[in-house]
Amino acid sequence: MSALTYDGTAMVGRQLRRVRNNPGLAILTQVMPINMLLFFGYVFGSALAMPGREYRSFLVPGLLAATAAGGIMTGMFQAAQDTHRGVTDRFRTMPVSRAAVPLGQAVADLVVTAVGTVPLLLTGLAVGWRIEGGAAGALGAVGLLLLFRFACTWIGILLGLLTRSEEAAGQLGAATFVLPLLSNAYIPTGGLTPWLRTVAEWNPISAVTTALRDLFGNAPVPGNAAWPVAHPVAGSLLWCAVLIALCAPLAVRRYARGER
Repeated sequence: MSALTYDGTAMVGRQLRRVRNNPGLAILTQVMPINMLLFFGYVFGSALAMPGREYRSFLVPGLLAATAAGGIMTGMFQAAQDTHRGVTDRFRTMPVSRAAVPLGQAVADLVVTAVGTVPLLLTGLAVGWRIEGGAAGALGAVGLLLLFRFACTWIGILLGLLTRSEEAAGQLGAATFVLPLLSNAYIPTGGLTPWLRTVAEWNPISAVTTALRDLFGNAPVPGNAAWPVAHPVAGSLLWCAVLIALCAPLAVRRYARGER
């Protein structure tokens, strides 16, 4: 077994114990998307052109993508917390693979997300959302969702290592709440002004949301949108590849360098 595999497995276990020892935060992160589904589905749905169950079927994939994008906030806060409290400095003094610590955090977050997605999916089924694209499409959607969460977690880890402050990470993490609002996660982008529609359609969340709707069979792919939304699966995979290729090496390098 390689050093990275052995050390990474140990770091995954550490992160999972961290979640177990802080159940309040874990419960909050699971309950918030469900509350948003109920609120947006029953309040906003009555004010849009696609009311009731139709809007909730439109909304569930968007909430899944928005929840995956929340990996930026959780990754940033956990990395900044470890850095601020000196945990990462202690790890650097140990014979541990430099890539194992951030990789362990990203993989552990992926495990927690995979488990936490189940209640949201069950709630979506309870309010009228249905998987209409077949089993293969549904499995592809879940895989794409987890890949996007993995990419977003690496963004958060990099930002957390750069900020080095729990307070700054908390404030910056709260600002990421606006990212799903600048996408098609909650509303169609067809009625937006041209410049805002362009921003929304080049938002990675829009590509992932559209891909999930297509794979789940909930909504057709718009043909007059920007390339990532008009080709949502390819666009989502490309966004994920670019984000991981950029942020993962930078995060590992930043972790290895410390304050230098």
